[in-house]
Amino acid sequence: MDIEQKQAEHIEFFVKQASALKGSALTSVIVEATSHPSLFAFSEILSVPSVLEVSIPSYYYIYNCSDFIFIIIGYLFVESFGNSLSTFETLLEVDFPVTMEVPALGVVVILVLEGTENSVYLDLLRLFAHGTWSDYKSIAGRLPQLVSAQALKLKQLTVLTLADTSKVLPYDQLMQELDVTNVRELEDFLINECMYVGIVRGKLDQLKRCFEVQFAAGRDLRPGQLGNMLRTLTDWLTTSDNLLVSIQEKIKWADTMSESDRKHRKEVEERVDEVKKSLSLKVSTV
Repeated sequence: MDIEQKQAEHIEFFVKQASALKGSALTSVIVEATSHPSLFAFSEILSVPSVLEVSIPSYYYIYNCSDFIFIIIGYLFVESFGNSLSTFETLLEVDFPVTMEVPALGVVVILVLEGTENSVYLDLLRLFAHGTWSDYKSIAGRLPQLVSAQALKLKQLTVLTLADTSKVLPYDQLMQELDVTNVRELEDFLINECMYVGIVRGKLDQLKRCFEVQFAAGRDLRPGQLGNMLRTLTDWLTTSDNLLVSIQEKIKWADTMSESDRKHRKEVEERVDEVKKSLSLKVSTV
């Protein structure tokens, strides 16, 4: 069974689990998912509504500022604040990133969730979806301590991220990113925990001290990455179209030259025939 099919089955299992639970009960699912030896994609779990666990009315806005999440809940009441969030920007002493037109707000509840148990597990899940081992080290104090299976998983995911940026990974870079102290330990990790698992294929070059990547499983798309991919594909299509036009022009030029060469060859052959006939006549008259 290939890695993609395995992923689909594991993702479906954890999405069903997450969908059936709420609140603090989800933390065990997140720990189990991020510890699972064969699961390397987490965006589908992140997209489960209950994972975010925000139960609010129809009109709400979430403003994320460092460790604070402000949830503004509004109900229709025209006389109170009018149609904008400027009043609340003043109250919070912050500027919202965009202008938001909302129904007039009468009753407002602002909840500040700072470092709650649930929020740190959500951050942990986001880390496994998009982050690396270096990212974890920089914010380890704000996240639950990783168990050994999670640490291993995050290092495997780090290799996938590095393989996405370059197909030749120097040993020195890998040892630094993975906190590995020697080449033997690094090569054992790449062979036993990456290539044998099926998430990467490649060649270990001990002479050049690098890992040459031939295949690497894809990770979850980071926010904004899809737009970049679409722009890259659009540029590639434009380049391909231009290249196709250039090739067609060269083919047309080659056809023209071939036709010209054919005509020239025919003219030469006709001249040769004429010379032969002329020589034959002269010989016969002598």
